Amino acid sequence: MSYSLLAAIRFDPLLETFSWNNGPDGLPSPYLLLSHQFHRFVSAQWPSAHLTFDKLKSVCDNVVRNVNGACVRQPLKIRLVLSQSGDFTATAAPIPPLRHDPTLPSLFSPDATFQLPFEPIWTIHIDTQPTSGTTFMKTTNRRPYDDARARAGMPPLGVPSHSVDAANRPDDVILYNASGAVTETSICNIAFYRRGKWITPPLSVGCISGVLRRWLLENDRIHETEISLNTIRDNDWVLVFNGVIGCRLGRVRLHD
Repeated sequence: MSYSLLAAIRFDPLLETFSWNNGPDGLPSPYLLLSHQFHRFVSAQWPSAHLTFDKLKSVCDNVVRNVNGACVRQPLKIRLVLSQSGDFTATAAPIPPLRHDPTLPSLFSPDATFQLPFEPIWTIHIDTQPTSGTTFMKTTNRRPYDDARARAGMPPLGVPSHSVDAANRPDDVILYNASGAVTETSICNIAFYRRGKWITPPLSVGCISGVLRRWLLENDRIHETEISLNTIRDNDWVLVFNGVIGCRLGRVRLHD
């Protein structure tokens, strides 16, 4: 199957106020962890892609200018596709602005008496069957994830939510492999709260090597451990995260 590498990047001026998000030149960046996105593209060792950080940033800058025009402060979700021939395609769409540091929910502890208001809290279901064919690189082959979303009563990513019955639809669905090891959700990496810390599945189980996942590991916000499906309980706290939404808290809802 022919496919391309895919990246979803958040553009948001609020990100320029967080020093942890500075670019490799040490200057504030409005792109969420763009240097991590660059290293993820490079790690794929795409045969025809002669990629530099400046080229990646230039592609992002151009699409922001094209979409925002005079409204340079409008936050955007940038969708970057890198073909096997080394060509970039970029599109962008408006998204709601950040209200706080997008990594802040990773500091939440369900054990604490004082609870920080990180609403809305997502409702997360578990898929009804294992998923195979996933890779550590994000690609344009979304079929395994869209199939999982369909089984949970959710539309494919990018399809308006009003196009399906929203009665009992969750915000996301947990995927797992044939061995019963949790991998990720349909759009995020995931961590569970266990013994006073957040734990996330290792790449060896078949999850995507997300840029925010990497940052959270580097900063000891999360820790790698395999998570068996049979250890998940109803109402478990989870932390979900990706390069657009940042971190979000959720609760598992088991269903028949």
